[in-house]
Amino acid sequence: MKKESICLHGGYKPKTGEANVIPIYQSTTYAYDTPEEMAHLFDVPKDGHIYTRISNPTTAAFEEKLALLEGGVASMMTSSGQAATLVTVLTVASAGDNIIAFPTLYGGTFNLLKVTLAKMGIECRFIKPGMTDKEIEGLIDDRTKLMFGETVANPAMVVFDFDRYSAICKKHGLLLAVDNTLATPVLVTPFKYGVNVVVHSTTKYLDGHAVAVGGMIVDGGNFEFRNNPRYTDFVTPDESYHGTVYVDEGGPAAFALKARMQYMRDIGVSPSPFNAFLANLGTETLHLRMKQHSANALEIAKKLKANPHVSWVRYCGLEDDPNYPLAKKYFEGGFGGMVCFGVKGGRAKAADFIRNLKMIRQLTHIADSRTCVLHPASTTHRQLSDKELIDCGISEDFIRLSVGLENAEDIYADIEQSLAK
Repeated sequence: MKKESICLHGGYKPKTGEANVIPIYQSTTYAYDTPEEMAHLFDVPKDGHIYTRISNPTTAAFEEKLALLEGGVASMMTSSGQAATLVTVLTVASAGDNIIAFPTLYGGTFNLLKVTLAKMGIECRFIKPGMTDKEIEGLIDDRTKLMFGETVANPAMVVFDFDRYSAICKKHGLLLAVDNTLATPVLVTPFKYGVNVVVHSTTKYLDGHAVAVGGMIVDGGNFEFRNNPRYTDFVTPDESYHGTVYVDEGGPAAFALKARMQYMRDIGVSPSPFNAFLANLGTETLHLRMKQHSANALEIAKKLKANPHVSWVRYCGLEDDPNYPLAKKYFEGGFGGMVCFGVKGGRAKAADFIRNLKMIRQLTHIADSRTCVLHPASTTHRQLSDKELIDCGISEDFIRLSVGLENAEDIYADIEQSLAK
């Protein structure tokens, strides 16, 4: 099936007489007739469900849909996007290891990688803007386990150069993980360009309605863990789980299996089945919504560039945007719904702009069906130093605008009246 059909039919096919839409399996546990059946599932958990902390039928249907949309071999839903990022790192890295990442990441992710992981003994080495390939490779040593980036940096709007960074990772046998939240698999399919693991905050475009928090890890099944000294955990028996060897038991989906059987089992970052149901329901219209988000955002970006109260505009769909060449190379069918711009007058005028909006709401959120706005320097990135803000591409006048599905003229009219004040 094409992506439009997968959005509606992927992950669930009812048998005769069953519900046409995946039901909500609001149960913690599952009954089996014999001890042998239960014992088998503890040896081979992918053959069924043991406990909803580990897996659930409703959640599994949504996981399969996302694997199909991204072109991966397996997925695992988590309680949030942050949980998905954390589990992705922990699946390959432990105390004494390090990872490579970009300073332009979403503020919460930046803090997770820089501060929280450091407390666990995992160092994050950040790629500085303008680094050459040789300088980036200088950050990699035999304890480096992962490179992590975002398809579109939130909110710096930097587009990830898949070909460049996947080539570096392949050269060093290094796993490459990318957060595809803002692009979604409708617009960008990272596995086509050498990415090995994709993460999502399903709270955003996948859900679309801002009603259910969740995250997703998708395994591309395209990384060879065998004979790679960086990842011995995948080829040696896990004595905490009946001596399972993940590359033998999981095959191409070894990463997803290890993530579930070690970290979902032990940490319990499991989603509510009801949230999985809501996110799955939202994804049924993802293909339609991303086209309209993209069309509205491009129209708004063009009008903002002509507004005398605006000092700059970032949107990778604008032909004069520095990220447009990469966006044109990797995106299909649109460039997403997030536009960033500067209000002349700095922080005070940016605050006035938000204060005077009538329809558009100030929210700690993006990728909603409704247009929303935020001032990152004083909210999502307020924990960062002035230098870190500069490294993340955040200035005092910076406005993050998530363009929704309202009429584009109504969206801009609200922006225009507020800027005029």
